[in-house]
Amino acid sequence: MYGVLPLKMRRPTKAARMAKAVFLTLIVVLATAAAAPAAGAGESGLSASLGSAMGSSGSWSGAYAYNATSGRPVFAWRHTAPRILASNTKLFTTAAALARFGVAGKLATEVRGAGKLGERGVYRGNLYLVGGGDPTFGSQSFASRSYGGGATVDALATKLDRAGIERVAGRVVGDESAFDSLRGGPDSGYGTSIWVGPLSGLGYNRGLGNENGSSFQTDPPAFAAARLTDALRQRGIAVSGGATAGVTPQAADVLAAVESPTMARLAALTNKPSDNYFAEMLVKDLAMQANGRGTTAAGAKIAGRFAKRLGGRPSRLADGSGLSRLNRASPYRVAKLLLAMRERDEWVAFNRSLSIAGRDGTLGSRMRGGPARGHCRGKTGTLTGVSAVSGYCRARSGDTYVFSILMNGIDPYGARGIQDRMLQALAGVR
Repeated sequence: MYGVLPLKMRRPTKAARMAKAVFLTLIVVLATAAAAPAAGAGESGLSASLGSAMGSSGSWSGAYAYNATSGRPVFAWRHTAPRILASNTKLFTTAAALARFGVAGKLATEVRGAGKLGERGVYRGNLYLVGGGDPTFGSQSFASRSYGGGATVDALATKLDRAGIERVAGRVVGDESAFDSLRGGPDSGYGTSIWVGPLSGLGYNRGLGNENGSSFQTDPPAFAAARLTDALRQRGIAVSGGATAGVTPQAADVLAAVESPTMARLAALTNKPSDNYFAEMLVKDLAMQANGRGTTAAGAKIAGRFAKRLGGRPSRLADGSGLSRLNRASPYRVAKLLLAMRERDEWVAFNRSLSIAGRDGTLGSRMRGGPARGHCRGKTGTLTGVSAVSGYCRARSGDTYVFSILMNGIDPYGARGIQDRMLQALAGVR
């Protein structure tokens, strides 16, 4: 505080007025610098600027920043204490999925049969629609509108038609045994979550009961089997029995198959919009690929072990999406994971899966101006009292900064303002 001026005072001299003007100008300059820490400045004052921003984040928040180009840390603020990750958990899920399946890896949905194709195109026996954990599987219209494409019942029906099947003397059976039967994760008591939808090894249109999303399916494998039955009948292929759910006989042969988009594309569909359904499907896919059966708990452990090998060991991962508050890691460990990913074959796909500040995804409406726009990529995370963002910034100097800002016990909307200032500071370093 600068004191209170008396009510009556003599008119100041010209020199005094000029001194006052200079003083007020200096105050404005200092205030502007505080409002936009270090934007365009050199790295020498970066730590102080970032610390000034973090000063209003509370005692339950932490941050870490590392210059990946020069190979040295530039900022640490309570950086070793584990924090609730929220959707930063998806960084662990997608990094592990890209490594395990490969960037070009795909998930197959098959139609198998234990019967025989006889005269006049009659298939005598049941058709088994076997899920492979593909989060994009569904109808042609839904997949095209939602993801720009994906595996569909329409494509399967067309392949069966071309295989010469004209009538099915049996029924279509939906097989979801690639996953366990739990419909959700720990945040919803393993039941269907309104933030995810029902999980299934044979998911169809994200588990939605209709394409406008006003309800959820109660029996996903039977629902998917019914949609394949409809697709077959639309092509003139009669199906004798009604659709149901069941398990495929071991001796069944593959009659037709469709594949998901690449894992690189699935990672982008997960991270950019922060899609909880995709993340929870992918974490079960990790366990399915490793153990033959997809479970949330096993998949989360696989993701955690992968991060640990890279130096990014989380304190705990409980799911794939971050909806559970049990998902915790320190900013330092998140940054270590991000730093290690730069040296891996999956790096380009992983980096491209992240939102771009001011451009797309969950960062598309943030930092629409300033040096961060188009030069910072990251994964956001939001729960009640939790806000996070971690990723990479390409600074004006040409250096790349790895950062992780995990804020707990804070209003998420106010937290985003602090985070944006910090990213602008990193991107503005000359």
